[in-house]
Amino acid sequence: MKVEIWSDVMCPFCYIGKRHFEAALGNFEHKNAIEIEWKSFLLDPDIPESVENKNVYEYLAERKGISVQQSEQMHERVIEMAKNAGLDYNFDIAVVANSFKAHRLIQKAKSKGLGDAAEELLFKSYFTEGKNISDTATLVELGKQIGLTEKDVNEALSNQDFQFLVNKDIEEARAIGVSGVPFFVFDRKYAVSGAQPAESFLGALTQSVNEWKQANPTKLQNLSEGDSCDVNGNCD
Repeated sequence: MKVEIWSDVMCPFCYIGKRHFEAALGNFEHKNAIEIEWKSFLLDPDIPESVENKNVYEYLAERKGISVQQSEQMHERVIEMAKNAGLDYNFDIAVVANSFKAHRLIQKAKSKGLGDAAEELLFKSYFTEGKNISDTATLVELGKQIGLTEKDVNEALSNQDFQFLVNKDIEEARAIGVSGVPFFVFDRKYAVSGAQPAESFLGALTQSVNEWKQANPTKLQNLSEGDSCDVNGNCD
């Protein structure tokens, strides 16, 4: 059964939501039946490729029309939530930058079965290590860490097919009513919005998989019988 996750690697709640979902999946008895697909989403497509001389606190204060002190207070709550999920957020060194190129890299990684690895490393690079996720050299370095080649990364950043895939995910999100991330869709029937507790994800997994199993039975009903041999070698 497929779980689709719309996310932006610059979204603090997306990384927290990833951890909560992973915790739920770790306690789910049918976890091997789950296929996860990461989907691109841009929270702020108008951010310049790189924002000079502004940290996250200053950038958000300017965008929301609040004081830098208020911005810092807002981030303190997020930092505490991240800590409770086992994550270290260092907003003081985070580089404000457009995430579109990072999403192109994720799309390339997905084509090689490395989507989750790309998401994880990009989250960590942005929130914990203060790396510029719109910088080409940085993306090449990160791509190599998850098993991509420099050629792979350069193709992701230059081939318009990967730009198309990012935009396709965004348009799909708009079509199904996604207005914020993280947004988890279970078997295209149920959705969980936001960084919900692990218990909420576990409930969604249980309900959706139970219904999916009923619609996709692994045991077939025998409509007619003929001569055959069984697993013990008995033929009649």
